[in-house]
Amino acid sequence: MNREVEIQVVDTLEDISPEEWNRLAGANPFVSHGFLSALQDTHCAVKRTGWRAHHLILKRNGVFAGAMPLYLKSHSRGEYVFDHAWADAFERHGVRYYPKALSAVPFSPVTGPRLIAAEHADRVLLARGAIELTRQLDISSLHVLFPHAQDIEALKDAGYMLREGVQFHWENLPGAGYENFDAFLATMSHDKRKKVKQDRRRVTEAGVTYKWLRGRQIDKSALDFFYGCYENTYKEHWNAPYLTREFFGQIHADAPDNMLLVIAEADGERLACALNMIGGDTMYGRYWGTREFVSGLHFETCYMQGIAYCIEHGLARFEGGAQGVHKMSRGMLPTPTWSAHWIADQRFAHAIGEFLDEETAAMTQHIEELEAHTPFRKIATD
Repeated sequence: MNREVEIQVVDTLEDISPEEWNRLAGANPFVSHGFLSALQDTHCAVKRTGWRAHHLILKRNGVFAGAMPLYLKSHSRGEYVFDHAWADAFERHGVRYYPKALSAVPFSPVTGPRLIAAEHADRVLLARGAIELTRQLDISSLHVLFPHAQDIEALKDAGYMLREGVQFHWENLPGAGYENFDAFLATMSHDKRKKVKQDRRRVTEAGVTYKWLRGRQIDKSALDFFYGCYENTYKEHWNAPYLTREFFGQIHADAPDNMLLVIAEADGERLACALNMIGGDTMYGRYWGTREFVSGLHFETCYMQGIAYCIEHGLARFEGGAQGVHKMSRGMLPTPTWSAHWIADQRFAHAIGEFLDEETAAMTQHIEELEAHTPFRKIATD
């Protein structure tokens, strides 16, 4: 039977059914219809901020069959995969790098679907459709950040170049899982376990206690407190925050159970807060901030409390966010991440391809070296 396939470009998701979108997108909260719509509705990811939506929609016989979140970018901020050297090289040779096409979740360096479709063939169609759009717009390049493994296969088939990176993720024991937090600590080497306990003791001796608030337990005052902490983190680096208080309110209203706040308190007052997102069996560490410095507070609030929550609630993975070798000492292990790139000008494509070959070899070696310094006890084998 002949099935008519069409790829459309849309600048908003308002005409796409949230139910149909989310059915294909799966449990990842960052590619949900509500999350992506909130970024646009609250003016966080719009043309004015350098994120102009050009989402691809795949239809078969007029029925929604897939999508690819896509933006035209006028800068490289908020991406966490750094291509500034590429942009400089283009400009030095008198070639415009911006605008560029980007498939990613704005301000969110987390792995997830980028080619949202049920079949490999449809994911390849979307990947090739994005290349064709890049050609039609006569822009420099197309980039896909933090795709899932199934997307990587489709991107390779469509002719993209791959770039390897690394993040630090925690995983529960396959099958049985950790019985409790102490069981997790018991798997760590003596030195690392001792350091974790010392840091946790400092926080406890400072009078800090914790509350976990999820879903409807999060009220306006809790969200307001979190946003104040979030703003403080950016102010400390002399930057304006990417996301607004309205954005966090909208995603909480749309899917409250996706949001977890870890709130630290001392002397009856809220002291610090971390926001994590939950989808399926995975938790994603995203933002944190504090009103004052307490030794060990950052690690406890962002990582130890997150791991403890995952163990208690049976979650299999905790993605700790971008960068941070220091996370290894908290039980998070190096995990390869990927991006995919298509460059219109073949001269630059060849040069970048050679660079990526060398960089990937170096990154693979780096990850192997990190793995040799595991924080966990070595188990003797016969």
